[in-house]
Amino acid sequence: MTVWKKAAIWALRGVSVLLVAGSLLSTTDLNQWWIRIWDFPRIQILIGMILCLAALAKFDRGWRPWLPLALAAFAIWQAYRVLPYTPLAGTEVARVAEQQTDRTGCFTALTLNVLQDNREYGRTIDLIERLDPDIVLLMETDQAWADAVAPALAGYPGRIDRPLDNTYGIMFASKLPMTNASIQDLAQKDTPSVFATLSVGGHDFRMIALHPRPPVPDQDTEERDAEIVMAAKKAQDLALPVLAIGDFNDVAWSDTTRLFKDIGGFLDPRRGRGTYATFPAGMVWLGWPLDHLFLTEEFLFSEMRVGESVGSDHRPVIARLCLDPERAKARNEEAEAPDEDDEEEAGEVMEEFEEDTAKDAVEGEAG
Repeated sequence: MTVWKKAAIWALRGVSVLLVAGSLLSTTDLNQWWIRIWDFPRIQILIGMILCLAALAKFDRGWRPWLPLALAAFAIWQAYRVLPYTPLAGTEVARVAEQQTDRTGCFTALTLNVLQDNREYGRTIDLIERLDPDIVLLMETDQAWADAVAPALAGYPGRIDRPLDNTYGIMFASKLPMTNASIQDLAQKDTPSVFATLSVGGHDFRMIALHPRPPVPDQDTEERDAEIVMAAKKAQDLALPVLAIGDFNDVAWSDTTRLFKDIGGFLDPRRGRGTYATFPAGMVWLGWPLDHLFLTEEFLFSEMRVGESVGSDHRPVIARLCLDPERAKARNEEAEAPDEDDEEEAGEVMEEFEEDTAKDAVEGEAG
């Protein structure tokens, strides 16, 4: 065996071990950023495992059977995690025909993380003007973005904005009647979320828009997870239908997002249809679903799609939704009520957040 072939085989083994180790780490409840990032690329990991299995079967007999068995086992587990976001799974939210969306209870929503450093304002403005959506959520908006898109949003009587230069600025605009609107920092200072009551077709619903911080070096996920759970708790306590949108900096198949669905009583229109990956914008076909749209069971939809790139690292999410409680409840899957395990898990998330907050306060005083 040549030196190059030996090196290639050892590289193959190394990649295989790394994929297994990352998959194993992602099964834990640990919050370190370098562990939680393994939640994101499950499809890529699955593809990598399949390729490694094929290569090991052809070129390497040295580490059989344990390495191939480990790869196969975790490949099955990864496939199980992403299976709900393929056409092989059942759907949760019913689709209505386009011709039925001229009803008074239907509206169009546009959400987009604009990427603060993206200065191609015109492409986002063109998108808003072309779609003419009823509600618009823009994230990562600093003052320059707020000034640039102001003319495009001038026709929206409902506005609530907080431009920031830390990549967590947020803007929300609505043509639907809006009341009880606020911007709140749920878990972390200068990381705003939007809450508003909107009206359509004679019905009120609550809108929740989130953009928590992602797992990156020096930033673990206690605050992100706490913000997501806090928002779910707010939805759980409401008597109104709820629409939740935004860049959660978490993927659809993570435990935290599943907990959000269960606690808040949400349904996911992507289930049984696809991943609707939005990030990175240049390779959505193999990307991650970071930008979300969740509904309670009173909603139907006729369209949900990922739009074309407008210069950001995210692509927009565009949806045509209908608030029709009687018809929707008859056609949608019933949202599962949270069980004891869900409530216990949510409590643990909040406890870890409070411990982390207290620790940071002590370290701040000491500094």
